[in-house]
Parts: sequence; C-alpha cells; structure tokens
Amino acid sequence: MNKAERTKQFIIEQTASIFNKKGYAGTSLQDITAATSLTKGSIYGNFDGKDDVALAVFDYNLGRVKDILRREMLKSNSIREKLLVYPRVYGNIHLYPFPDGGCPILNTAVEADDTHPALKKRAQDAIVYWKRTIVRLIEKGISNGEVKVTVDPEQHALAIMAMLEGMTMISNLMGQSHYRKLIIGSIEKMITDLF
Repeated sequence: MNKAERTKQFIIEQTASIFNKKGYAGTSLQDITAATSLTKGSIYGNFDGKDDVALAVFDYNLGRVKDILRREMLKSNSIREKLLVYPRVYGNIHLYPFPDGGCPILNTAVEADDTHPALKKRAQDAIVYWKRTIVRLIEKGISNGEVKVTVDPEQHALAIMAMLEGMTMISNLMGQSHYRKLIIGSIEKMITDLF
C-alpha cells in the first residue's frame, strides 16, 4: 500500500467501532478526527466526506464478519456443521474478532432504512449475499442427500437470518445474555431438524 492507501485504511480501522456503535447520524466529524488524531483536511483529503467514510467502514466491518464465518466454515466438513457455524459465532461473538458494537448489518439496516440510501443499499446487498450463501448451503445439502428434500432453502435461510438478527437485537436491548442462549438453542434446533 502507498501512503494514501495506508492513511485511508487507518481512518477506516480507527473509526470502525465508532460508526458501528453510534451509527452514521451519531458519528460526527469531530469523532472521526478525535479517533484518528488527524485534521479535517486530512480526512477530506482521503475521503469525499463522512458518507464516504461511513460506506468504507461498513464494508470493512462486514468484511470482518464474513472472514470470521468463512474461517469457521472451512473447519467444518458437513453442511450441518457449516450451518451451525452461524449460531455458534453469533451466539459467542465475544470469542471472535467481531466488530465492536455487534452485527454491522443489523446496526446499519435499522439506522439507514430511512436516512441514508447508500448505506441502506449496502445493507440490502449484505442481506442478499448472506441469504444466497445459506440457500446454496441448503441446496447443496439437498443435492448430496444430507438435507431433507422437503426443505425450502429460501424460507429456512430467511428464518435463520431473522432469528440471528432478532436475537442480537433482543439480547442487546434487554441486556439479558440468557435470551441469547435461548434463541441460539431454537436456531440450532431448526437447523438440526433440516437433516
């Protein structure tokens, strides 16, 4: 990386947790300069503005989640084990280098729904990618005889995603870690029942 690329990466890494915790609207330019110890001019010399930083940070945080899931799935042999990676990781995010503030998809989707079309599009694309990944796993399981042929891949993919994100929202909002365990148990049962 050249100096400009290193500076951009530094800004992204230093502000990733701020955007993920405080959201786009809650993160100020002052937060960005304080986190990076850079001037406004340095920030604007590397990004077109706060919007540009926010989009780069979302991509960075999402990439971190994808990397965790990808690495865990590489350790798994069967479709069942690969699908169970989702509740294992989301149920134990403190054991992984998950972005501070939790799931960037959930955080961004809730905030950007009505306020930031470009971030909303990024979150939508992330949901489409996630759903497609789970659908493909289930379809592969059906084709190789692991998953019951009566299973609807899209329905189950959406249910898994909704339960994971709902679990994150409920357990964080209520501050009840046992809610996380209860919901993770339901997700694991739903996945196990596919086989």
